[in-house]
Amino acid sequence: MTRCLGLVGGLGVGATTLYYRELVKAHHGHLPLVMVHADMDRVLKHAAAGEKVPLAKYLAELIGRMQASGAQVAVVPAITPHLCIKELIELSPLPIINVLESIADAIQVRKIKRVALFGTRFTITGRMFGYLGGVEIVDPQPEEIDYIHEIYFQIAASGAGSDAQRRGLTQIAQRLCAEQGVEAIVLAGTDLSTVFDETNTNFPYIDCAQVHIRAILRALVDH
Repeated sequence: MTRCLGLVGGLGVGATTLYYRELVKAHHGHLPLVMVHADMDRVLKHAAAGEKVPLAKYLAELIGRMQASGAQVAVVPAITPHLCIKELIELSPLPIINVLESIADAIQVRKIKRVALFGTRFTITGRMFGYLGGVEIVDPQPEEIDYIHEIYFQIAASGAGSDAQRRGLTQIAQRLCAEQGVEAIVLAGTDLSTVFDETNTNFPYIDCAQVHIRAILRALVDH
């Protein structure tokens, strides 16, 4: 038995496709699923302004539409919108499989104490919104944060990344590990899973999208 999943899409074409593909594959094509398309521009506008409550209300409205279509549990397959996760949990008509909790658990299991975050500027400067207590977070240089932010949105818009983009991000990751003693790069942008995997990544990392997907699979059958 599997609960019907509500997936908030539109917050990165590559990530949405990745989640859909991996979840369906794990369920051999028999996954009860409802999807809604979010307005990325609206989400980013709220994020840039730090408008947690308006963002939570918008996401809760989308989740309500999925509930009306039969969804029993909700997933937001993007990190940046989780800046309002506390507000969203209170407003959401469905339970949410929280990616931030999944990432924190993965870091704890691996006993990692020093990390750097790759994702949007909101995620990096927001330090994963308070969910990484007990972990030292090393910030990239300001110009590196700008670069990571810009490249991330290029990847999110196109649904895929290039070799040049991967090399640029890899150089920053390697510097942080070599010079700052970072034990793992947290790929805190789900679209980065379309760029990095075990075949092309030569620095220690935590793939937030894959961590989240595994947590979703457990939650769908653990009820």
